[in-house]
Amino acid sequence: MHRLLRRIFNIREGRAPYHVIRKRFVNGARLNGTHLCILVIAMVIACVGLDTDSDIAIVGAMLICPIMGSVLAIAYGMATVDRALIRDAAGGLVLQMAFCLVTSTLYFHLSPVAGMTRALADNSNPTVWDLLLALVGGFAGGLGNSRDQEPATVISGVAVATSLMPPLCAAGYGIAAVDGRLFLSALYEFGINVVFIALSAQVVLLLLGVPLKRDLNADGVVTADEEESMRALSRALRWRILLGTTLFSIPCLVLTANFIRESDAPAPAAYGATETARELAVVCPGFEEYTVGTETSVATGEAQGRDELVAHVSTGSELDEHERELAEELIRIDVPDLDRVEFSVTAP
Repeated sequence: MHRLLRRIFNIREGRAPYHVIRKRFVNGARLNGTHLCILVIAMVIACVGLDTDSDIAIVGAMLICPIMGSVLAIAYGMATVDRALIRDAAGGLVLQMAFCLVTSTLYFHLSPVAGMTRALADNSNPTVWDLLLALVGGFAGGLGNSRDQEPATVISGVAVATSLMPPLCAAGYGIAAVDGRLFLSALYEFGINVVFIALSAQVVLLLLGVPLKRDLNADGVVTADEEESMRALSRALRWRILLGTTLFSIPCLVLTANFIRESDAPAPAAYGATETARELAVVCPGFEEYTVGTETSVATGEAQGRDELVAHVSTGSELDEHERELAEELIRIDVPDLDRVEFSVTAP
């Protein structure tokens, strides 16, 4: 049975030559003017998509976004212990992030209709499901890049599934809206995607037995001491990567646990209260509870009461005017007929 499973799931079958695999992965770290222009265009499309809740625009931006190349190049550098490649690919990734953040910040600063949308909230709230998608997506990306056939279709699918571009766009909105909480949350979601895509793509390369970059002295000769030193360095690097990714995932696990706990709480399903509460947790510091329902109010001189649809938001600290406006905009996405929103601060 064991042999049968190994034969069925043999990922080395159909593998491209090692020099072809290296070329495909390394080329992703090379930036030029065309690459950066496509990046800016993709970010503008993503901004429009998140600003208008357009799934078509968001998917289009993810398809043409070239950031995935740098992430896979980092994975190859880690698998082969090529420190120069890791440095170059990481530097290229940081540069692309800077271009994306500047572009999205300018867009949301200048947009006359910029405001909190469901798409922005969804892409600034990392959960364990984002982590899982990054893991399986990175595995698919590493596997696709190592096949004999061209990997374009697989890489496009991975780009859509792992969503590298939208969280960066949401982070730019956080800067434009001067919302540090949203900015950090969206940037962390982007980081989760990058780290776990690179980790799982590295696992594929290790399973394929991609050779290490062994020539430590760059003299064209690999001595026995250099071979042993490189293998020891490779083992140490893998353990450090494993420890680092484990620590990096802890906040994501905590956020997911909080989300599950909130989902289990009773809430009026008719108004999407559970989903709205999750999104309010992103924009409201110290968020604790959200409810929405019909209340009857009787004004002076009225014989009968009047039914009103009222939302209640409880937080641990007082919200400023900007935070209240963002919260109300978010609530009205699911409750357009809302009469008013009441904010309260729970006693410590």
